Amino acid sequence: MIEVEHVSKVYPGTVAVDDISFQVSDREIVGFLGPNGAGKTTTLRILSSFMPPTSGRASVAGFDVFRDSLSVRKAIGYLPENVPVYPEMRAREYLTFRARLKGVPRRDIRTRVDYAMERCGVTDVGRRITGQLSKGYRQRLGLADCLLNNPRVLLLDEPTIGLDPAQIRQVRELIHELGQEHTVVLSTHILPEVEMICGRVIIINNGRIVASDTMENLKAGFKRGRAIIVEMNAKPAEAEKALAATKGVRAVKLLSSNGTCRFRVVPEAHVDPRADVFRCLAASGWTVTEISSESLTLEDVFVRVTTSEVQGDRQTGKTG
Repeated sequence: MIEVEHVSKVYPGTVAVDDISFQVSDREIVGFLGPNGAGKTTTLRILSSFMPPTSGRASVAGFDVFRDSLSVRKAIGYLPENVPVYPEMRAREYLTFRARLKGVPRRDIRTRVDYAMERCGVTDVGRRITGQLSKGYRQRLGLADCLLNNPRVLLLDEPTIGLDPAQIRQVRELIHELGQEHTVVLSTHILPEVEMICGRVIIINNGRIVASDTMENLKAGFKRGRAIIVEMNAKPAEAEKALAATKGVRAVKLLSSNGTCRFRVVPEAHVDPRADVFRCLAASGWTVTEISSESLTLEDVFVRVTTSEVQGDRQTGKTG
């Protein structure tokens, strides 16, 4: 559904996107992640035909984003980070106007506007002036705009920004439902959202893709180096000293010492010291009540991937 092949975008003195390639299948929900300035928004703007790439090729629904931009625009619903609305229009009037711009047949406009407003929870503000709406309502109005022409692809740039927790949950559930009918590319800084609704993650940093896989595979790739949680009946100072002296252990942090002492043991990079930690505990004669690997979150993977990429650039003298 989406194909990106060796795409770059260069501004004077800046490489915003640097030779990226990826694919997104039909009805797949993909999280598109990266730090601020990594190239996420630039990539979405290229895919929406808002701007052409400097080099490379990209297509959406089989249409080239540069050579057949009108067909691409008909095939997508694009929600930018800052939703542009006409502040003097009423909400329903705005969506009706947008439906006409998108070429929705006149006989279907009312049905499509009603559907989009109901799905996105803006029916109750249909007669309100858009310029008087809260940021959260404007965000949902922008999402309703995306659905008007029943697009095959949804490009969503921070769709839950400005929403309260209840609204975030509603939009999250909506995106999950929409993924059954549309291809969705979701760019967001709220990583737990991505874990809940995305089947795959693409991480971009300094304009380059540094990771692209399912959450499970990304986490499995960082199995080595995960912290270890240890709990035992021992004097905290003695246990901390013994653990710190264990081969492959970089740092030890006391988490609690109420009856038993509980530690977070941080291994050296790319090392799994669990066997050595276990031998240390067994040799000391302490009663061990827990020893387990700390669970990895998408945030952990994100930080490790983007941090290692930055460190690599510093070592090679490259800049983003």
